[in-house]
Amino acid sequence: MSKDKNGAGAKPDKTEPNKPDAGQLPRVEPVETPETEQAEPEQVESAPAEPAQQDDDATVAGAEPAEPPAPAEPASGWRLVGRLLRPRGTRSELLTGLLCLALGFALAVQVGQSTGDQLSSLRQDELVRLLDEVTQRADQLDGQVSDLEAIRDDLQSEDGRDQAARDLAQQRAEQEGILSGRLPARGPGVQIDVADGDKPLEAQALFNLLEELRNAGAEAIQVNGVRLVTTSYFVDSGGGVVLDGATISSPYEWTAIGDPDTIDRALEIPGGALPRIREEGGEATTTVEDEVLVDAVRIPGEPEHARRADGK
Repeated sequence: MSKDKNGAGAKPDKTEPNKPDAGQLPRVEPVETPETEQAEPEQVESAPAEPAQQDDDATVAGAEPAEPPAPAEPASGWRLVGRLLRPRGTRSELLTGLLCLALGFALAVQVGQSTGDQLSSLRQDELVRLLDEVTQRADQLDGQVSDLEAIRDDLQSEDGRDQAARDLAQQRAEQEGILSGRLPARGPGVQIDVADGDKPLEAQALFNLLEELRNAGAEAIQVNGVRLVTTSYFVDSGGGVVLDGATISSPYEWTAIGDPDTIDRALEIPGGALPRIREEGGEATTTVEDEVLVDAVRIPGEPEHARRADGK
């Protein structure tokens, strides 16, 4: 009986502790041998080589797509302006730029020549005259400044304030009377004789002479017994020239008070009043005098349009 139970045909006992369950695999403990100890490092070292080789093969074959490039940063406003203003060297633009440079250079040269032509055409003595005129005018202005400063000092002093005020009022009245034509005047000046040539002179030629005298600093002027003031005018007429409503005819005798040398040089400048009269066929001569008399007077009328403006 015992032999049958423990023989080959006997069923194993279900309660044996060493038999594993149906769902659990037996745990196998590795046995270290000299061969396995040497083989394991080779497996560990060779294992990482396979993915690297696969990666190289994938890169060569183009299997894996490349990483997408990083998006570009948006350009700033100044960078956009710089791109717009960046020159583009096309042939047409280069040709246009060269033409503009040539045109600008030509204009600069022309302006420089036109500015210097007026003085370069004058002779040395004429340039000296102009320089003397400017110097004399500067001296006159310096003298006026000194007079005004002296008047200011007199007005500021208490003792001479009243007398200075009376003297100033009288001086102003005389000056205004001479400049307005209300009073006669005498002083250094010039005598100018102008006559018609083959054809009568136009009113414009006489008016140019008046303007030249004023520009030269003439303080009192008369022609053919008529006092010239700020409102004087010349008009052409059939029988001659009308001056301030009165007809005058050739010869025209001018008397002007002012610096004689300055007036004489100013009238003889090339292109001035007297050279133009001679070019039109007329005759003109100037005589410098130490003292001349302007005895014609003009009673100023009431202004028609101008009114006094009260300053604040």
